[in-house]
Amino acid sequence: MCLDVVLKLVQIASYIATVCAAFWAVFVYRNNARRERARWAESLYARFFEKGELKKVRDQLDCTRDDPKVAELVTKESSEWTDYLNFFEFVAYLQSTKQLSGQDVQALFGYYIECLKRHSALLKYVQKEEKSFDYLRRLLLHA
Repeated sequence: MCLDVVLKLVQIASYIATVCAAFWAVFVYRNNARRERARWAESLYARFFEKGELKKVRDQLDCTRDDPKVAELVTKESSEWTDYLNFFEFVAYLQSTKQLSGQDVQALFGYYIECLKRHSALLKYVQKEEKSFDYLRRLLLHA
């Protein structure tokens, strides 16, 4: 075999190896990204449903539209209330940075996002620029 032919075969083999390595890298990246999203989802699920820190506010918001108890909750601005909103601000941030998909957010928290949307006092509160709920505001507008 001529040296030129061997050189061409080696070059073709290296191109094929490069293409295979690129496909493998994409596969590994997508798999790792999916795994990381699952970790975020599991962590948020545990915090929201299994730990009691957000349960009190969650239960108060799970009521009829514009319930006076919710208006009172908004007016008082307790730390439990702001922690609850900050939780959803964080969820909305993770969605906007694609750490969580919109489908993940809806599957895990869709009902509770709808609970947030049914109270006008809450929506007015979140709309205030000085409260800095920019991501949550967008989430509530587009969910």
